Amino acid sequence: MDSQEPWNLENGGGHGTDVKGLDREASFADRRSPHNNSASSVLRKKSDPMLVPARVRFPVLRQVFANLQEVILGTKLAILFPAIPLAMAADVYKFGRAWIFALSLLGLTPLAERVSFLTEQIAYFTGPTVGGLLNATCGNATELIIALFALHQNKIHVVKYSLLGSVLSNLLLVLGSSLLCGGLANLNKEQRYDRKQADVNSLLLLLGLLCHLLPLLFRYGGSGGPGAASIADYTLQLSRASSIVMLLAYVAYIFFQLKTHRQLFESQEEDEEDGEKAAIGFWSAFFWLIGMTMIIALLSEYIVGTIEAASSSWGISVSFISVILLPIVGNAAEHAGSIIFALKNKLDISLGVALGSATQISMFVVPFCVVVSWIMGTFMDLDFSLIETGCLAFTILITSFTLQDGTSHYMKGVVLFLCYIIIAACFFVQKIPLSPMNIANAGVEAPGGVSSA
Repeated sequence: MDSQEPWNLENGGGHGTDVKGLDREASFADRRSPHNNSASSVLRKKSDPMLVPARVRFPVLRQVFANLQEVILGTKLAILFPAIPLAMAADVYKFGRAWIFALSLLGLTPLAERVSFLTEQIAYFTGPTVGGLLNATCGNATELIIALFALHQNKIHVVKYSLLGSVLSNLLLVLGSSLLCGGLANLNKEQRYDRKQADVNSLLLLLGLLCHLLPLLFRYGGSGGPGAASIADYTLQLSRASSIVMLLAYVAYIFFQLKTHRQLFESQEEDEEDGEKAAIGFWSAFFWLIGMTMIIALLSEYIVGTIEAASSSWGISVSFISVILLPIVGNAAEHAGSIIFALKNKLDISLGVALGSATQISMFVVPFCVVVSWIMGTFMDLDFSLIETGCLAFTILITSFTLQDGTSHYMKGVVLFLCYIIIAACFFVQKIPLSPMNIANAGVEAPGGVSSA
């Protein structure tokens, strides 16, 4: 009874708590979107009950200790939390800017996983629809916050590179690693998954690809003519109109996912979590979510402000850091969760993690950033340049072909993983970000970039 006292006090309960009502609330969370509920549940660890003092006289203080234990120590990534104060100290005491970047990047890893955990906790109390919308909004909060800070500092190339890297990472690295590890761990079993969910996500990704291709083709089709300035203006207008269409498509996707065809997105772990209860109360989860979002915002500001210094110090291009390093470190928890579920032969959940996150970035975060830049008076369009758009198109097409038959084996994972390695090598040797602010330095940087490659 003592172990449940803080939870009951926070949620207005006591000896007369409605257990059936709590079970109904818990069942809501089992139906939330699969691409957001897997990472934190896999990386969560059982906290040591001795960390909460058993003889604390004040229930409020005991509740605070219990929440600290669940939120801070309730993850296997808790060892990375010290990187957060170290990053702040490095900024205050003017350490090397490359150190600030590295520590901030490490600090984002547990924070991203804990945001996923806290949205799950809130979903226990809000019901499936509100909880699903919250997960859909906060599923890639780290990428969105970094992009917004980069927009504020007018680093459009960092925004485009980081969001492109998130899509590539989810479709090739995460999905490829999951299919590879799952295939090797289940050599004697036929791995199958529901094609319906993969088909819906593939269609949305192809729609997003069309919206990226048209501004690029529009620019190349009108280049060299007398109206080059007007071509750029028309490309920007087309990008803004396409972004609104993409956002409408994402709203329709959320309605499709949460209302009309929810059964297509229900995860396999539903049967295993029927008796699971919320670890902390609604208001605790809400305030923890606000606090951690503020810390993510601070670390994101550090990352955006020091990425060029880190690039110069390490001898690595900004494009490689943004496309490869940022998505790998920022989504490490989500990646690990997808692989672990694939090892358990639960490919529907792994596909939900990889495809769901890629769809959210492509159809929500990217057009949202275009609209925000429109409001801010900056000029971000959907033209991601030739190499970047080509990599995106190839990634979406090969992923769609890989998932078309509803079965999996490790060779599919090998091909996707090797595709990611090749694309990573491409951005590693591409030393100069293809953005207007760096064109003036091309003559100085190009020889060094070629020789170092």
